[in-house]
Amino acid sequence: MSRNPKLLLVSPSFHGYHESIGRAFSDAGYNVVIHRYDAFDGVRAKLGNKLVHELPGKIGMDGSVSAERWLTTRALRVLREVRPDRLVVIKGDILGPSFWSEVDSLAVPRILWLYDDLSRHRFSMDFLRRMGSVVSYSREEAALLHSQGVNAAFLPNAFDPHLAQPAAKRRDEVVFVGSKYPNRVALLSGLVKAGIPVRAYGRQWSHHPFDRLRTWELARPDIPAERDVPLSEAYQIQAMAAAAINIHGLQSGLAMRTFEVPGMAGLQLVDRPDVAEFYDVGTETLVFSSLEELQEHSQKALTDRGWAERIRTAGRRRSLAEHTFAHRIAVLEERWA
Repeated sequence: MSRNPKLLLVSPSFHGYHESIGRAFSDAGYNVVIHRYDAFDGVRAKLGNKLVHELPGKIGMDGSVSAERWLTTRALRVLREVRPDRLVVIKGDILGPSFWSEVDSLAVPRILWLYDDLSRHRFSMDFLRRMGSVVSYSREEAALLHSQGVNAAFLPNAFDPHLAQPAAKRRDEVVFVGSKYPNRVALLSGLVKAGIPVRAYGRQWSHHPFDRLRTWELARPDIPAERDVPLSEAYQIQAMAAAAINIHGLQSGLAMRTFEVPGMAGLQLVDRPDVAEFYDVGTETLVFSSLEELQEHSQKALTDRGWAERIRTAGRRRSLAEHTFAHRIAVLEERWA
């Protein structure tokens, strides 16, 4: 094995997290090659995806078979060309059996990284038992997998300190960056009605005609909103805001922004009390359990700058000390199977 083993990172394009993870592996001494298995780069590719894969599902047909075939063929080609010494696959459940058969034939150390719930994956328990090493962003689901005979471990999400520097200025508004779910609409709408300055970011919130078309939705909630932003800009937006709201959907693990907001010296308002495993509630992050509590935190963040700055400073200090992608990669290196 070379001193700098070649590592193939097979990842979804989701918000560009593959770049942060790849950088952390590179810093750990790996020669990293990244393949985004679901990437549709360029106007032609994006249009083809809409027409060939997404549109059939909107009119009652199944476009998943053609999508799986196309994505699997591309991933197979990269796997054969790179012939890695190590393999990390993030999610990857849309890749077909021929890809995983090729992985088996290579017989290289590999890890399957699940940073989403099991219910959102298509893997069977038998497949996961055969996979080798599996890590999950959910402590609960990692324990469940382990009890079912899977070589599984817990690996929480993280923060990339190289992506952007904390912002020096502040904006007098509360922000949310992420997808639009009913519970998020209800909470943000409640803040708007209470007179709290709120702004949401993302294609599902945006009132832009193009975003309405590409999300197949014409209606939008009456919430001030902006279009999609790159991950580095999202980091900055959440850091500059008076407070950044972290509203989880129906998910087991803690979202990436749980670590990103305090990592950027942002003031996090999060709806999960189990964040206390990673941050001290009240001094490094804030937790809310109701709209009324979210309103109270938001109002204080807008009016008590000194209090907010103390929480921001403490949250960033903890993030840099314990919750970067470099910390997570150090754990992963002990998991090669």
